[in-house]
Amino acid sequence: MLSTLLSLTLSLASAQNLPKQKLFQHTLDNGLRVVLAPDASAPVFGIAVTYDVGSRNERPGRTGFAHLFEHMMFQGSENVGKGEHFIQVLNNGGGMNGTTNEDRTNYFETLPKNQLDLALFLEADRMRSLNVNQANLDNQRNAVQEERRLGIDNQPYGKSYLEIDNLSYDNFAYKHSVIGSMRDLDDAKLEDVREFFKIYYAPNNAILTLAGDIDPADALERVKKFFGAIPRQPKPDAPFLGEEERIGERRSVVYDPLARLPKLMISWQIPPGNTADNDAIQMLAQTLDGGKSARFYQTLVKDKELATDEDLSPDMRIGPSLLYAMATPRAGVKPEDLEAAIYAILAEVAEKGITAGELAKARRQFRKKTIDQRQTVLSTAMQIGELSIRFGDPELINARFSKLMEVTAEQIQAAAKKYLQANRRTVVLTLPKETKS
Repeated sequence: MLSTLLSLTLSLASAQNLPKQKLFQHTLDNGLRVVLAPDASAPVFGIAVTYDVGSRNERPGRTGFAHLFEHMMFQGSENVGKGEHFIQVLNNGGGMNGTTNEDRTNYFETLPKNQLDLALFLEADRMRSLNVNQANLDNQRNAVQEERRLGIDNQPYGKSYLEIDNLSYDNFAYKHSVIGSMRDLDDAKLEDVREFFKIYYAPNNAILTLAGDIDPADALERVKKFFGAIPRQPKPDAPFLGEEERIGERRSVVYDPLARLPKLMISWQIPPGNTADNDAIQMLAQTLDGGKSARFYQTLVKDKELATDEDLSPDMRIGPSLLYAMATPRAGVKPEDLEAAIYAILAEVAEKGITAGELAKARRQFRKKTIDQRQTVLSTAMQIGELSIRFGDPELINARFSKLMEVTAEQIQAAAKKYLQANRRTVVLTLPKETKS
């Protein structure tokens, strides 16, 4: 098995273009978009139902609803008892979960190929008849609030991660956190939650992707059987995601009693995902932070010994996106010296560009990432759903790699010069705060 996987990986890596995933697309009468990606390499399938709703769809005073529903969707429906969704999947040899981000919410399972009807039944039943009652709302509200306590409020740098997005954006859509505020979760009323479900959890606001050992014609008929009678709802209005032109750098200092070391977080506003300039920033980040031989690690950690760790990560949102740079100063290093060194690396790229060797290495690393992402049918199904919701095109699972390979060194240099400027920059410095005994 390992030798087969290794030979496949090597053969794919040596190819000029990676093999394309064949896709079959269909839209049901109720608006549900269906994408089928057959792959008979193992007798399993992955299913992902991706809803066109994330924290960008929330309004002031009603934050955290998208993430709350990620929890609510496991609380039972008309024909599935509370917690039974998990039991049915696990007892049949599968795995499952759900995630939420700014732009989408998804639910997914992996199961043996003979359990396709089970997966479709479970997903259709909760899309059609989720049990939204006061007991489930109270229970999952408490679960989400505890998740916030564990993951943000009682974690070092947790509030700083919220602050970097808060300062980076003016538009409420991306400014607030995915998990929501404690006050908004406390204030959530049952009628508000039911309205949210009716608006966003409709077949015409979702994409169902199936990847794996399936027959496309047979699978589509089964999808129609389970989902075809679910009524469509009025299409929700898309939120405005635009940002006003930035004027000047934004800075904040967070004094964190849970932090033991300072931490530097920097962001730059960059164009939306799946655009030429965003692709150039993706390649820029891979070039500068693609392992321990890349410039960021070599300069900041190894040569100048300014940081103990570093990271450079761009995102791909539907609207204006961010490039994040994060680093922890080494003991005795002033944060401002580390910050200046980061800017110096980026200024060098803007002035002189990157080398041919750096670009070739970044391309090889993206090739490996693409191969890794395609190694399981579930990751394939999830990628198709994500790209479809964000950018409207399932075929991007095949096109993304080629688009990135076409990015030139000149485009990377131009993007660095245009977007990594002080007026697009936000800086959050976290400093340890002593607590009184």
